[in-house]
Amino acid sequence: MEKVNVAVIGYGHLGKWHTQKAAAFDNTNLVAIVEPFEQNQKIAQADYPDVKVVSDIADVLDSIDAAIIVTPTSTHFELTKNLLQNKKHVFCEKPLCSTYGEAKDLEPFLGAQVLQVGHSERCHQAWEGLKDTFQTITGKKTIKITRYAPFKGRATDVDVVQDLMIHDIDLMLYLFGKKPSSVSSLGHKIRTDKWDHVTSHFFFDDGDEVIITSGRNHVKEVRALEVMSEVGCHYVDLFANTVSYATNEQFDDGSYVQTQNYEKRDHLLLEQKSFFNAIQTSSKPMVDYTDGLNAVYFVSKVNESLEEGKRLTL
Repeated sequence: MEKVNVAVIGYGHLGKWHTQKAAAFDNTNLVAIVEPFEQNQKIAQADYPDVKVVSDIADVLDSIDAAIIVTPTSTHFELTKNLLQNKKHVFCEKPLCSTYGEAKDLEPFLGAQVLQVGHSERCHQAWEGLKDTFQTITGKKTIKITRYAPFKGRATDVDVVQDLMIHDIDLMLYLFGKKPSSVSSLGHKIRTDKWDHVTSHFFFDDGDEVIITSGRNHVKEVRALEVMSEVGCHYVDLFANTVSYATNEQFDDGSYVQTQNYEKRDHLLLEQKSFFNAIQTSSKPMVDYTDGLNAVYFVSKVNESLEEGKRLTL
């Protein structure tokens, strides 16, 4: 099977990690690194002396089969559109686009090529057993997904909904296999002129509720998912890589809570493996266009709820 000739667009913090992964596969050939800033170009060339480093994707379009976009969100639409128009496979880091309108505008350019979106939180090993469990729990569920941390001074070009909450919106859609019917959001602008801390309450027609809180100016770091139902509580600590259970019955050892560890994985490596496999086998990628589009849609509705200060029907 021929190798996939790939370029990585963007050699910032995350771009360096993506480049490292793309260069490590047996079925890929890292052709180019596209980076507009001279200082980053020098670093990229020093790190990969045998790889072409250019400032514009146009310089290497004829040499590649695929590209990995790791650039600011505002550039995603034009880059993705250009690549799709030129029949290239695309792996775009989340979010797919800045707006739902932009994401919808990509649809006419979709063809046989693969378009994958980088929602890496799907890669936790915990979901392999829990996804089916969550979807088979009968009765109403209260779900809380929490993701916040102290201020790190990054990604301030977008609000916390696009930066962090989008991870958990995608998890909500992926793990529970259905879409909410309304949303109500409350937020705070603390460090920037954009929303820095947001809590969104999603309501479902079957009575389920999902409460997602995302923040980038907290006193501690928390990444967790909790599902409360008539059968008990499932609590996943995404920071510590543990799953805890408190059921409606006592465990055989006399305890009321049990905790299991799960394996920590290289999410970027798994995402890229899915991407290149989809290209070579014409299969569905881990996160496809529709998944990316849905995530951007609900981000837009959260922000609309924030701005209007009311609950919105979806």
